[in-house]
Amino acid sequence: MLDIRFSSSLTAMLILAVAEEEGNPTLSSAQLAERMDTNASLVRKLLIPLTRAELVVCTKGRAGGARLARPAEEITLAEIYRCSAGDKPLWNCRSGDEHDCRIAANTQAYFAELTAEAERAVLDALGDRTLADGVRELRRFDREQPRQ
Repeated sequence: MLDIRFSSSLTAMLILAVAEEEGNPTLSSAQLAERMDTNASLVRKLLIPLTRAELVVCTKGRAGGARLARPAEEITLAEIYRCSAGDKPLWNCRSGDEHDCRIAANTQAYFAELTAEAERAVLDALGDRTLADGVRELRRFDREQPRQ
């Protein structure tokens, strides 16, 4: 099963970054959900780790909602990834009992090293990109799409 926490959290953060640029920095979970084509309950669940990581500030009440805790230029995609993925590894190795086969017996250790290397590569790639870079890229994609 594919994990959509990072892509969903990144989408929410990109929406908040654009909203801030447009002068409406605070969006309710219902507004975010509508823009993400999902439900407000999922959005609220996504906001919990983003708030704990101090990437988002949430306020309660009638005029409440979520907004970026810092400027989009100061938030890296690696930060969003780390808090949305949590301790869940990029991949999981098939678990099993110790086995007489030397290959099967060492697969878990090999896979753990492979996963750690891939995770470092992902964080390196995301660490060089900010939320503001993502907004600029999305705008570039929008400009390049043919208009109907």
